[in-house]
Amino acid sequence: MAGSDPAARGTSAFDAPPAPDAVKILIAGGFGVGKTTMVGAVSEIVPLRTEEPLTSAGLNVDDLDGIEEKRATTVALDFGRITLSPELVLYLFGTPGQQRFWFMWNDLAIGALGAVVLIDVRRPESSFAAIDFFERRGIPFVVGVNGFHGQHPYTPEEIRDALALPKRTPVLLCDARERGSCRDVLVTLIDELIASSSHN
Repeated sequence: MAGSDPAARGTSAFDAPPAPDAVKILIAGGFGVGKTTMVGAVSEIVPLRTEEPLTSAGLNVDDLDGIEEKRATTVALDFGRITLSPELVLYLFGTPGQQRFWFMWNDLAIGALGAVVLIDVRRPESSFAAIDFFERRGIPFVVGVNGFHGQHPYTPEEIRDALALPKRTPVLLCDARERGSCRDVLVTLIDELIASSSHN
């Protein structure tokens, strides 16, 4: 058919724009820090979620201190996508926060180029394991300090010192509910990945 012939339309099959680079990014942190919220806020597609209701069976297992209002939890992953430019698409994988699901982190980390570690300043210790995980594996990450109820009682420098993070690790104040705020965190991570690759 002439209509399906690129030459007949005055175009070439080689004129199609190149496919954008796809980058896998993990969104990690402790239980209830806002990972599912962040993926949902920034994703341009309807996010895939694997949330299940919290039940009485987990009362003696899951630490709900400070997040007593939480009613559901991610049991496998959250998945979303955001296009940062015509050349770059990020695939976002939110990790489960409960300790009993941490065994999935190794599988989720395969192929990941970087990560965002979300911190709840009310419970910073809940994200220590995520920081350790990425430091041990040499996966670059940035820290997003999720301001619950719009509150940021500490500066990034104070949080960096409290977490004993090196100066090279970006620490950003953010709101996991706001698309623009989440996008800024991801752009900072990509800038770090580009800078890191140029030094290698």
